[in-house]
Amino acid sequence: MKKIVITLLLLPLLGFAQTIENIDYISPFHEGLAAIKKGEKWAFINQEAKIVVDFRDDLVLTKTDDASYPIFSNERCLIAHQKSDVLYYGYIDRTGNPIIQPQFLNATNFEGDKALALKVEKEIIGYNDIFKKDVVSYHYFEVVIDKEGKTIEHLTQLAIHVSPKGKKDKNPPAITSKLISRSLVMVGEENKKWSLKKIE
Repeated sequence: MKKIVITLLLLPLLGFAQTIENIDYISPFHEGLAAIKKGEKWAFINQEAKIVVDFRDDLVLTKTDDASYPIFSNERCLIAHQKSDVLYYGYIDRTGNPIIQPQFLNATNFEGDKALALKVEKEIIGYNDIFKKDVVSYHYFEVVIDKEGKTIEHLTQLAIHVSPKGKKDKNPPAITSKLISRSLVMVGEENKKWSLKKIE
């Protein structure tokens, strides 16, 4: 009997109990993971309070009814990395590894196996002999992507021309379309009306 009692008392000392201290915020669980915040960084824990994605500062917050925090949706979590003063969005998997490299001007959480994103395309429109460099034009389209980041469907036919570096507003361009089912997207039109588009 004494041996059993001693063994039970030693269990916390042998690493079976874990304590994470000085947490500023703990989110509700989504897909078995909860976001925790320390200072300006976020991490993810599982239901045994084990950190599965370590603290980092590139996780994108999702606004809910109660608060804003990063979430996993269909095993993907949004991240944002800055390149040449422009934020590009991508996704990590449940181990924290990039599964879709940051490449979009904006992106949404996955709904099922699809997400919406703003895909940037660079077009060379000439060459500057003085500066010895290409003259480029940037434009983007609203697209539907799959879980690997491949474009399934272009939602906007006309490119929206923009120079990401020259953009004074630091917020990402808005995504106007909305996924409403596995195969239907509401696409915003200029006259503030909607069109329905079926996707595979």
